[in-house]
Amino acid sequence: MNRQTPAAGQVDNDLRGVLITIAGGRLLLPNASMAEIISFSDPEVVANAPAWLLGRLRWRGWRVPVIAFARLAGIAEERSQLGSKVVVIKALGGNQRLSFFAVLTQGFPRLINVSRDRLVISEGDGAVPLGVKARVLLNDDAALIPDLTMIELLIDEALHPVEMPAA
Repeated sequence: MNRQTPAAGQVDNDLRGVLITIAGGRLLLPNASMAEIISFSDPEVVANAPAWLLGRLRWRGWRVPVIAFARLAGIAEERSQLGSKVVVIKALGGNQRLSFFAVLTQGFPRLINVSRDRLVISEGDGAVPLGVKARVLLNDDAALIPDLTMIELLIDEALHPVEMPAA
């Protein structure tokens, strides 16, 4: 394989990314944000959790919250099925209570090169769904860039609800 490197003074604009198939679409993330891919198993239920928070899975000594992104964003009704996987993602928001979270997928994520000249922001139909930073076209294929900061906040709020004082 002959890979060309940028000439002196030029910047290589390619990034390693991962396309994650979810019900009703695909997510595009930097490869570095993905910690591991594991088989889905029934998670530990979280009391009073929103429908998109499927529960918690045990992973490497952590109790990792698992979300159905398509449900969160209102894209599709996503359910686990035989062969479902979860992608464990590094939480980068700095919240010590949330180091990782997992996203339900429909199969194995695909590693890709993301080139600046092949990635286009797509206006799409109306406002972006909840938890989505942007709609994009990558090589003319539609994908969603998730708003990881917002997702981490939503997960934290669901796991640690603020109790309202009694009136």
